[in-house]
Amino acid sequence: MAAEAICVIIPAFNAEATIARAIRSALAQQPVGEVIVVDDASTDDTVAAARRGDDGSGRLLLVELATNAGPSAARNAALARSQAPFVAVLDADDYLLPNRFEPLLAIPDWDLIADNILFVREGRAESSPSPPDGDRRRPLHFAEFIERNISKRGRNRAELGFLKPLMRRSLLDDLGLRYDDTVRLGEDYLLYAAAMAKGARFVLAERCGYVAIERAGSLSGRHRTADLAALMTSSLALADDPAIPLADRRLLRRHALSIRAKLDHRRFLDDKRQTGLARATLSRLKHPYRLAGVALDVLRDKRELSRAAAQAADCRALFDRGEFD
Repeated sequence: MAAEAICVIIPAFNAEATIARAIRSALAQQPVGEVIVVDDASTDDTVAAARRGDDGSGRLLLVELATNAGPSAARNAALARSQAPFVAVLDADDYLLPNRFEPLLAIPDWDLIADNILFVREGRAESSPSPPDGDRRRPLHFAEFIERNISKRGRNRAELGFLKPLMRRSLLDDLGLRYDDTVRLGEDYLLYAAAMAKGARFVLAERCGYVAIERAGSLSGRHRTADLAALMTSSLALADDPAIPLADRRLLRRHALSIRAKLDHRRFLDDKRQTGLARATLSRLKHPYRLAGVALDVLRDKRELSRAAAQAADCRALFDRGEFD
């Protein structure tokens, strides 16, 4: 394997406080030959902070977009400039643990390979416990991937769409795959699902190499309504792709319908804020089953917010929770 086989892509928007750490963690990886940071028209000093993360090795490329285009477009801009045979995405507020990539490159027979993620609360990264460091690995099958990405109450961030795999560039090119520029939420899930539906081999490794920083936020206010709507539209389009086997398309449609339930919830909350509870409820009487689902979601949100306030765990890893078992 070439010593500079990997391109790490870092899309960034208003990431002044964290971008240098992300860059340094990527440049510290021996197999990394390119680190491409795409500044998505930030309004803070992200660009200057990114330059401060450079190690002078000539491997850092900084791309500045004139207008904000979203994470998918930023990643595609980096892909258009990358040359390395393997690609990995790193979010601007996350970072890589030392020697992340060598163990993954040593594993044979994959198109995408993901290691464990260590979730750490914002502000607590320096006190993180030691991550799992095992050698087990197993294939991830399409049905499991889709099922894991259908959100379930009481399951903390089990969605495998959060994974940040190492990907073969030839796979993306051969299948004509890029991130969906129309979405600003769930872009990773859509790319992985499309690749696996077209035969890509996805392997999960027990070893932990990626640290994701968790931020506090309302369960019902994490994403814009328009972002959920775009994700649902793209998910339905993928489910209608005639090149995908019918059984897999049915699974994809299940996921899309789960997104529609979230979208119904968000639209109800939007209407409630604008017109009041009575009008928001009356306008949905034509779809009583969907209204009932919204009502249940509202009640569950209130319970989960209370439960979340009482939780004291600072971090967790997917493998430890059995998500990889």
